[in-house]
Order: sequence, then C-alpha cells, then structure tokens
Amino acid sequence: MTQQSRVVKANGIDIAITEQGTGPLLLLCHGWPELSYSWRHQIPVLAAAGYRVVAPDMRGYGGTSAPADINAYSILDLVGDMVALVKALGETQAIIIGHDWGANVAWHCALFRPDVFPAVAALSVPFAKRASMRPLAKLRRNGIANFYWHYFQTPGVVEAEFAKDWNFAIRAVMYGRGVSLIQKPETGFLDHAVVPDAPPAWISEAELAHYVETFKRTGLAGGFNWYRNIDRNWDLSAPWQGAKIPVPAVFIAGAKDGTIQGEMGAARLREMETIVPHMREVLIIDKAGHWIQQERPKEVNEALLRFLSGL
Repeated sequence: MTQQSRVVKANGIDIAITEQGTGPLLLLCHGWPELSYSWRHQIPVLAAAGYRVVAPDMRGYGGTSAPADINAYSILDLVGDMVALVKALGETQAIIIGHDWGANVAWHCALFRPDVFPAVAALSVPFAKRASMRPLAKLRRNGIANFYWHYFQTPGVVEAEFAKDWNFAIRAVMYGRGVSLIQKPETGFLDHAVVPDAPPAWISEAELAHYVETFKRTGLAGGFNWYRNIDRNWDLSAPWQGAKIPVPAVFIAGAKDGTIQGEMGAARLREMETIVPHMREVLIIDKAGHWIQQERPKEVNEALLRFLSGL
C-alpha cells in the first residue's frame, strides 16, 4: 500500500492523517511544534513490517481542525480524538506511539483507555504521576513564576512572537541555542536564541521548509492552547490519582534531551520503574537530543519493531 493523505471526521473535528500499510493499527502522535511529517522516517518502515500506520496532524495542527476555544485542548479532548480516530478507521484497538506532547497523549491513552490502546511507546517524555497540586501553582510555590509554561498562558503573546519570523522561530526551537525557558522581564521566548547558519545533519533545508510553510499558513495557536490546559488537565485527571500504566510499554529518548537530564529528569526516569510496571525497555540513545525519531531514525525504528514483535 502506498502512502496516502486524507481527512477523517472523528470526535467532532476533521483530522488530517498520513496512512500507509495494512495489518494491526499503529497511531503515531507528534509533539510541539510538529506535524505528522515528523514521523516520515518511521511510517514506511513500520508499514513494511506489516502494520497499518496512521500519523495524524494532532488537534490544532496542520490540516486538522483548530477550535478557537482554549478549553477544547484538554487531555480528555486529545485522548478522545485518538479513541474516535481508531473507530473512524474501522478498528477497535491501536498501539499508540507518541513523541514530546504526543508522548503525554499516548501515556494518557493507555491510562484512560487500555481497552482501546493495549500497548504504548513513548519518546522523549517519561510518564509522570499526577502531582500533589496544579503544575503552574507548584512552580510558583517553588519560586518559579516565569517558566515558559507561564509565558505561553496569555493568548496572542507568544503567537505574535513566532509570527514575526516563522523561519527563525522553527529553526530556533529545533536546533538553536539560547531559547529562554525561564523568561526574564520584558523578554520573549526567542529573544536570546541563536540559530547556526546551517541546520544539523538530521534535518534538511527542504524538511525545515515544510514545517515553516505549514505554520506560516496555519499559525500555532492550537499548539499553544495545549499548554494553556496544563492546570486544567490536572483537575480533569483527578480520578486517576495514583494510577499506573496498565499495559506493555517502551520508552525511548536521547541522552542529551533536557526532558531527562538534571535532577528532575533523572527522578522521572527512576519513577517510571514503579508507575509503568510493564515497561519492556528504556532506551537512552547516546549523543542524541530531543527530536529523537528524526535525529536517530534507525535506532528508533529498531526499538519500535523490537517492542512490537514482542507483543
């Protein structure tokens, strides 16, 4: 089966998908600020191995609907999209695979609906148990009131910053230096970013252009709205307080990825030993960063196929 793109109606929205192959269904969920295109190295390989591979543009991205209501981007909406997509594709189950924010969606798909998602593969973002209080409030309690999550909360501010120069913004996020995760007074997310003259070997000018031209056309308000539901997600997930991931799992990340570095990152990796009891493998790829499935596709594909073959 050749690769095709189409739009599927599910959960009250239009979801643009890239699809290839036949066999058991795999759903590939991208993160921020990405697209289904981020799985371009995985889709044909997984399809050739005997799977029906579907990579959606997630809610608010690319060719998928981007509701204006900020509240339409909660974790329940995002998981609901994937549940409804499985049904719209004529299936009853899918193995869920996610990267970055998509990993968070994948973890919660397995947590909320293990009957639909009997296995989960997560890239870059470990599963974290529900905190004792709202995440933004917890940061403030710890003396951090200017984290980039806080900066992203005010609608329109960060959207305008990115829209000034989409080419610079996407390059800064993907491979630049100096992006300000802690915002100083009167500074934006990208004010101190430095972008090297040439992109790294793992992404070409043409591939970068695909992201840039898409976000020029669609904007990224939907993607920022995911962040504007961080505290609300904590409220909505109360019924799962203390719950563990009940299905087989694999975790893959780059050793240089900030999400697993430092005291907090190391703690989250250790924590997964108890809250993801059916973990089959934790693979940390040496000298790789955050955009792991694009940076190191061979190792990622091999790990995914190893996991899938063992199910």
